[in-house]
Amino acid sequence: MPMSVRLDARTERLLNRLARAKGQTKSEVVRDAIERLAREEASDKAASGPYEAIAHLIGCADSGGAGLSERTGEKFRTLLRERRRARRAG
Repeated sequence: MPMSVRLDARTERLLNRLARAKGQTKSEVVRDAIERLAREEASDKAASGPYEAIAHLIGCADSGGAGLSERTGEKFRTLLRERRRARRAG
């Protein structure tokens, strides 16, 4: 199916050079490039899972030195004890 694409001068020179170097027509080079791009995108999507979706967010927040992940077990145990005391006293 015929299609027109407008290229800037630099891209057109690059396309002409690639076509000559590969011994292909410009159309063949463009079709190959589109197929290659589609395969890359498909493999990127297949390889990505939940972790990859949020990887750029991991470690980006700062607690301001609050040490939120320090001694969490001890803090949780203290919280449970305080709740139990409050229920008994109430």
